[in-house]
Amino acid sequence: MNQSKKKGGSPLQFLFRILQGALIGLGAVLPGISGGVLSVIFGIYKPIMELLSNPFKNFKTHVPPLIPVAIGGAIGFLGVANILSFFLEKYPDPSVCVFIGLITGMLPSLFREAGEQGRSKGSYISMVICMAVIFAILIGLRMLSVEVTPNFFWYLFCGFCLALSLIAPGMSFSTLLMPLGLYTPFVDGIGHFDLQILIPGGIGALVTIICLAKAVNALFDNFYSLAFHGIIGIVIAATVMTIPFSGFASAGGAVVNLICIAVGIVIALALDKFNSKVKVE
Repeated sequence: MNQSKKKGGSPLQFLFRILQGALIGLGAVLPGISGGVLSVIFGIYKPIMELLSNPFKNFKTHVPPLIPVAIGGAIGFLGVANILSFFLEKYPDPSVCVFIGLITGMLPSLFREAGEQGRSKGSYISMVICMAVIFAILIGLRMLSVEVTPNFFWYLFCGFCLALSLIAPGMSFSTLLMPLGLYTPFVDGIGHFDLQILIPGGIGALVTIICLAKAVNALFDNFYSLAFHGIIGIVIAATVMTIPFSGFASAGGAVVNLICIAVGIVIALALDKFNSKVKVE
């Protein structure tokens, strides 16, 4: 979608960009949905990465059309945080299962995006290697009984993952934070504007964008298929490690959780269909 070529400035286009930004903001915080993927689908990813890679050079040309996107992103991101923290606290297993369904339902879209420039044996090797690395890290943490206690350092890490979910399409920051038990306190802190969480999270996100924007932009420009398939491997491994197996111990709990997974899949497929229609337009 080359929106920059359209005659812009109309109120309708402004509102449409706000809507796109709101969906990207929701994708950034909602487990299973990647804000980066939505920005790719909406045709906004390239100008965002160009701006982040060379902010001074591209400021005048890129910032004005991205202002409504930023407004919508803030609305979508902040508006959903309190709701998420409530459900994660009151209904942890069903909520996580909905998120697992969302991730599962987005996999077909991720595979389509990953194959846009073709696939090779290296693409699948990249996916398997990244999957194995994440499995090894997360299983190792569990076997060593590593308890992650949220603190300034870990919230810096949360900010890193949040920024990575924007600059690396397909990477949902929740897939790494949920297995470590960091997702709920981080989202709760965002929803309640807790500066002890927002400050380190913001620092981590800013440093990540400054340090990695150019590198990630170059990586996707030169090794698109390898990079995207690697992200898919990370998403799959982290999602499997997020499954609340204890919630399937009883028949009733298993039924509820399976229904929640199915609901998540349906929502993700419906969102993917909507995104496809918007992209065509």
